[in-house]
Amino acid sequence: MFKSFLGKIFGYTPSYFRGLYSRFFNAQFSVTAGAAVIDSEGRILLLKHVFRAGSGWGIPGGFIKAAEQPEEAVRRELREEVGLELGATEIAFIRTLKRMQQVEILFLCGPNGEAKPQSVEIESAEWFSLDDLPKDLSQDQQFLIQKVLSYRAKRPT
Repeated sequence: MFKSFLGKIFGYTPSYFRGLYSRFFNAQFSVTAGAAVIDSEGRILLLKHVFRAGSGWGIPGGFIKAAEQPEEAVRRELREEVGLELGATEIAFIRTLKRMQQVEILFLCGPNGEAKPQSVEIESAEWFSLDDLPKDLSQDQQFLIQKVLSYRAKRPT
Protein backbone atom coordinates (compact mmCIF):
# COMPACT_ATOMS: atom_id res chain seq x y z
CA MET A 1 0.00 0.00 0.00
CA PHE A 2 2.83 2.38 0.89
CA LYS A 3 4.60 1.65 -2.41
CA SER A 4 1.40 2.35 -4.31
CA PHE A 5 1.03 5.66 -2.50
CA LEU A 6 4.65 6.62 -3.30
CA GLY A 7 4.09 5.64 -6.94
CA LYS A 8 1.10 7.97 -7.21
CA ILE A 9 3.05 10.84 -5.66
CA PHE A 10 5.95 10.19 -8.02
CA GLY A 11 3.53 10.23 -10.97
CA TYR A 12 2.35 13.72 -10.04
CA THR A 13 5.86 15.05 -9.55
CA PRO A 14 7.06 17.35 -12.38
CA SER A 15 9.15 15.48 -14.97
CA TYR A 16 12.21 17.62 -14.18
CA PHE A 17 12.28 16.27 -10.60
CA ARG A 18 11.59 12.70 -11.75
CA GLY A 19 14.60 13.04 -14.07
CA LEU A 20 16.80 14.29 -11.22
CA TYR A 21 15.64 11.41 -9.06
CA SER A 22 16.45 8.89 -11.80
CA ARG A 23 19.91 10.35 -12.38
CA PHE A 24 20.70 10.38 -8.68
CA PHE A 25 19.44 6.89 -7.77
CA ASN A 26 20.34 4.91 -10.90
CA ALA A 27 23.74 3.90 -12.18
CA GLN A 28 25.16 5.96 -15.03
CA PHE A 29 26.90 4.16 -17.89
CA SER A 30 28.74 5.18 -21.01
CA VAL A 31 27.81 3.13 -24.08
CA THR A 32 30.17 1.98 -26.81
CA ALA A 33 29.79 0.09 -30.08
CA GLY A 34 32.49 -2.25 -31.39
CA ALA A 35 32.81 -4.12 -34.67
CA ALA A 36 34.22 -7.51 -35.51
CA VAL A 37 34.64 -6.88 -39.24
CA ILE A 38 35.24 -10.12 -41.12
CA ASP A 39 36.05 -10.12 -44.83
CA SER A 40 35.20 -12.70 -47.51
CA GLU A 41 38.48 -14.52 -46.82
CA GLY A 42 37.52 -15.01 -43.15
CA ARG A 43 40.04 -12.45 -41.85
CA ILE A 44 39.27 -9.96 -39.09
CA LEU A 45 40.11 -6.27 -39.17
CA LEU A 46 42.18 -5.09 -36.21
CA LEU A 47 43.34 -1.57 -35.58
CA LYS A 48 46.44 -0.49 -33.74
CA HIS A 49 45.16 2.34 -31.55
CA VAL A 50 47.62 4.95 -30.31
CA PHE A 51 45.74 5.40 -27.01
CA ARG A 52 44.84 1.74 -26.26
CA ALA A 53 46.75 0.15 -23.41
CA GLY A 54 49.02 -2.82 -24.07
CA SER A 55 49.90 -3.63 -27.67
CA GLY A 56 47.31 -1.22 -29.04
CA TRP A 57 45.71 -3.88 -31.26
CA GLY A 58 41.97 -4.36 -31.07
CA ILE A 59 38.67 -4.29 -32.85
CA PRO A 60 37.38 -0.93 -34.08
CA GLY A 61 34.73 1.00 -32.21
CA GLY A 62 33.99 3.89 -29.93
CA PHE A 63 31.47 5.80 -27.86
CA ILE A 64 27.88 6.25 -28.94
CA LYS A 65 26.85 9.90 -29.09
CA ALA A 66 23.64 11.22 -27.53
CA ALA A 67 20.57 10.28 -29.62
CA GLU A 68 22.71 8.12 -31.95
CA GLN A 69 21.60 4.57 -32.73
CA PRO A 70 24.21 1.85 -32.02
CA GLU A 71 24.46 0.72 -35.66
CA GLU A 72 24.86 4.34 -36.79
CA ALA A 73 27.63 4.76 -34.20
CA VAL A 74 29.60 1.71 -35.32
CA ARG A 75 29.32 2.77 -38.95
CA ARG A 76 30.44 6.32 -38.07
CA GLU A 77 33.40 5.04 -36.04
CA LEU A 78 34.63 2.86 -38.94
CA ARG A 79 34.35 5.77 -41.38
CA GLU A 80 36.16 8.14 -39.00
CA GLU A 81 38.90 5.74 -37.97
CA VAL A 82 39.72 3.93 -41.21
CA GLY A 83 37.44 5.27 -43.95
CA LEU A 84 35.64 1.93 -44.21
CA GLU A 85 31.98 1.57 -45.08
CA LEU A 86 30.25 -1.46 -43.61
CA GLY A 87 28.05 -3.92 -45.44
CA ALA A 88 25.79 -6.15 -43.37
CA THR A 89 25.85 -5.55 -39.62
CA GLU A 90 24.16 -7.43 -36.83
CA ILE A 91 24.41 -7.33 -33.06
CA ALA A 92 26.47 -10.28 -31.84
CA PHE A 93 26.28 -9.62 -28.09
CA ILE A 94 26.11 -6.96 -25.41
CA ARG A 95 28.08 -6.85 -22.17
CA THR A 96 28.48 -4.55 -19.21
CA LEU A 97 31.80 -3.62 -17.66
CA LYS A 98 31.25 -2.80 -13.99
CA ARG A 99 34.67 -1.35 -13.30
CA MET A 100 34.37 1.16 -16.14
CA GLN A 101 30.57 1.59 -15.84
CA GLN A 102 30.22 0.87 -19.52
CA VAL A 103 27.78 -0.99 -21.73
CA GLU A 104 29.42 -2.41 -24.84
CA ILE A 105 27.45 -3.45 -27.93
CA LEU A 106 29.42 -5.72 -30.27
CA PHE A 107 28.51 -6.11 -33.91
CA LEU A 108 29.44 -8.73 -36.48
CA CYS A 109 30.04 -6.83 -39.73
CA GLY A 110 31.10 -7.26 -43.32
CA PRO A 111 33.34 -4.68 -45.01
CA ASN A 112 32.43 -2.65 -48.04
CA GLY A 113 35.70 -1.10 -49.23
CA GLU A 114 39.23 -0.73 -47.92
CA ALA A 115 40.47 0.22 -44.47
CA LYS A 116 43.18 2.87 -44.23
CA PRO A 117 43.90 4.95 -41.12
CA GLN A 118 42.04 8.28 -41.26
CA SER A 119 42.50 9.43 -37.66
CA VAL A 120 45.49 10.41 -35.53
CA GLU A 121 44.35 7.80 -32.99
CA ILE A 122 44.87 4.92 -35.46
CA GLU A 123 48.44 3.85 -36.20
CA SER A 124 47.63 0.88 -38.41
CA ALA A 125 44.71 -1.12 -39.85
CA GLU A 126 45.39 -4.74 -40.84
CA TRP A 127 43.49 -7.89 -41.72
CA PHE A 128 44.45 -10.98 -39.71
CA SER A 129 43.71 -14.64 -40.20
CA LEU A 130 41.71 -15.87 -37.21
CA ASP A 131 44.43 -18.41 -36.40
CA ASP A 132 47.24 -15.84 -36.69
CA LEU A 133 46.18 -12.90 -34.50
CA PRO A 134 48.86 -10.59 -33.07
CA LYS A 135 50.79 -12.42 -30.33
CA ASP A 136 50.39 -9.51 -27.92
CA LEU A 137 46.63 -9.06 -28.45
CA SER A 138 45.07 -8.51 -25.01
CA GLN A 139 43.04 -11.26 -23.38
CA ASP A 140 39.97 -9.02 -23.41
CA GLN A 141 40.24 -8.44 -27.17
CA GLN A 142 40.75 -12.18 -27.71
CA PHE A 143 37.63 -12.81 -25.61
CA LEU A 144 35.59 -10.33 -27.70
CA ILE A 145 36.70 -11.93 -30.95
CA GLN A 146 35.96 -15.47 -29.71
CA LYS A 147 32.54 -14.42 -28.41
CA VAL A 148 31.60 -12.82 -31.75
CA LEU A 149 32.88 -15.87 -33.65
CA SER A 150 30.84 -18.12 -31.35
CA TYR A 151 27.76 -16.04 -32.21
CA ARG A 152 28.63 -16.24 -35.90
CA ALA A 153 28.87 -20.04 -35.75
CA LYS A 154 25.48 -20.37 -34.00
CA ARG A 155 23.45 -17.88 -36.02
CA PRO A 156 20.89 -19.22 -38.47
CA THR A 157 21.87 -19.00 -42.14
